[in-house]
Amino acid sequence: MLCSDDTIRQEDSIRDHGGDIDTAQARFGGKDWIDLSTGINRAPYPLPSLPQEVWTALPTVAATALLLTAAGAAYRSQAPILAVAGAQAAIQLIPRLSAPAQARILIPTYNEHGAALHSAGSQVNEVTTLTALEGADLAVVVNPNNPDGRSHAPEDLLRLATRVGRLVVDESFADARPDLSLAPKAAQGRLIVLRSFGKFYGLAGVRLGFILGSEADIATLTEMAGPWPVSGPAIAIGTAALSDRAWAEATVARLRTDAARLDLLAQSAGWKLLGGTDLFRLYDTPDAVAARDRLARHQIWTRMFPYSDRWLRLGLPGQPAEWDRLAAALRN
Repeated sequence: MLCSDDTIRQEDSIRDHGGDIDTAQARFGGKDWIDLSTGINRAPYPLPSLPQEVWTALPTVAATALLLTAAGAAYRSQAPILAVAGAQAAIQLIPRLSAPAQARILIPTYNEHGAALHSAGSQVNEVTTLTALEGADLAVVVNPNNPDGRSHAPEDLLRLATRVGRLVVDESFADARPDLSLAPKAAQGRLIVLRSFGKFYGLAGVRLGFILGSEADIATLTEMAGPWPVSGPAIAIGTAALSDRAWAEATVARLRTDAARLDLLAQSAGWKLLGGTDLFRLYDTPDAVAARDRLARHQIWTRMFPYSDRWLRLGLPGQPAEWDRLAAALRN
């Protein structure tokens, strides 16, 4: 279920984000908050025991190689890969490959892409169809999209890649949708794929992400990133988690069940599903401010958007007690 609105424009939006739990606490008080304002898995991968040297020594080439091998296997790709400190680091690096450029972004979407391109000196145009991206020096598509979950078939994106200078596909929410991923095709020229570790694995504080692309682009980005772009603990945790395919498969199944459960709760509150992924859902509400504040009074924080007074996005609760609190808040 997709949300499309050709009147949406993001250029006047503030650079806002979910995860701003400090704002919630300052306004509504309390400390026992459930943060559903992000798409981060609230039932995270269990942290492995870490050897002392990951804290005391610089990351080794061998350890980094193991991480990249695990990432390649998890993403079903043999393309060159660079590990960076979260998908955000990738978003800030990539514009430097083409800047200054005539860039186009498919919106509505995550606003950091536009901010990073503007900072790099590129001219940014925001468009609402894939066709309108054609001809750009650099085009950005988030697939599946944040916040509405809109998705595009890999063949359509591969076709688009032949009609732009460089196509960036942000797959931060694609772990549960391997059928959408272009990671296996990332070695082709003109294509760069971003992956987030922290969202699906629920370990955003680790600050780990990946860039997949052609040999030339990854070599250039590796030089830009400098030595040790990822910490020793992040390398160790990422290698363990990405290698645990049984956990990933079980998590995909759980998230799909939980997404349907959340949709039923929202429907009971009179909200309409607009779209989403298996890590977050987007709802149309009569009044987004009122809906957000209603939940905030129960210390549950959600995500609004500056370009809509009706949209409210919720991540999925992780523990039974969180589900109980959300259900109670929606009844009151």
